[in-house]
Amino acid sequence: MNTTAASEKIGFIGLGLMGHGIAKNIVDKGYTLTFLGRKNRAPAQDLLGRGAKEAATSREVAVASDIVFICVTGSREVEAIIRGPGGLKEGLKQGAVVVDCSTSDPTSTVALAAELKALGVDYVDAPLSRTPKEAWEGTLDAMVGAPDAVFARLKPVLDTWAGRIVHIGNTGDGHRMKLLNNFISLGYAAIYSEALALAQKVGISPPRFDSVIRNGRMDCGFYQTFMRWTLEGDRDAHKFTIANAFKDLTYLESMAGAAGIANPLGNATKNAFAGAFAAGPADQYVPMLATHIGKVNGVDLTPPTAPRVP
Repeated sequence: MNTTAASEKIGFIGLGLMGHGIAKNIVDKGYTLTFLGRKNRAPAQDLLGRGAKEAATSREVAVASDIVFICVTGSREVEAIIRGPGGLKEGLKQGAVVVDCSTSDPTSTVALAAELKALGVDYVDAPLSRTPKEAWEGTLDAMVGAPDAVFARLKPVLDTWAGRIVHIGNTGDGHRMKLLNNFISLGYAAIYSEALALAQKVGISPPRFDSVIRNGRMDCGFYQTFMRWTLEGDRDAHKFTIANAFKDLTYLESMAGAAGIANPLGNATKNAFAGAFAAGPADQYVPMLATHIGKVNGVDLTPPTAPRVP
């Protein structure tokens, strides 16, 4: 690790499915880490055992840190962490950097960057791609929006948890690119789900469908993790919730509207997820969209070995 970078004290807020693995890699690779605990005590206890320190408020995280990472659901949560009582703004020092790894609304990101710049604090967006498995292994993808000098400062820390880092542009561009990335991946999910339902309706089972797509030109890593629910009943193969997918697609819709561009496929994808989100249950992951689309069309795509999705 770069000795200059090693002097940076890191803060972390958001020990969820992705955040726990990211924070684990930061502390394991030698950085001083202060984190904000949560009701689920398992991640906190794990990090404490690795030598990290726990803070009681976001303000305390800021006071202890030079660089603070946030990894939560979206812009509403990020804004509360920064602006709320006991929030980061109350403790950030001039020269600090705040890095939002959430999938957030770029409009909010740009506004927060201007707000913190007035305090002498840089704000960076570094949303993620891949899954909690890669978060734990330290091989996530990151798309980073930051000025060149700030990116250079952050790069050694990002290297502790990301295997592929793309400096996509200035602050806001990371979240813009993440929404585009998720539009493509969630669009795939909607297409796969509808295709599986139609296949089943005309007598082609999911395994027969898969025998043609897998290892052909239409195959990809996303397809492979997506299909493990329908084929194997593996609910943990692609741990990204339908609720978060729906949220991201509403952000995409907002971005398209602000840009003045028609986004009919984005809206169709959003509506597919809206139906599944409304139908519940709340803990559904994206591959379970296929089960919902099947049910709406009178076919059962729930794997025989999996729990039934109402």
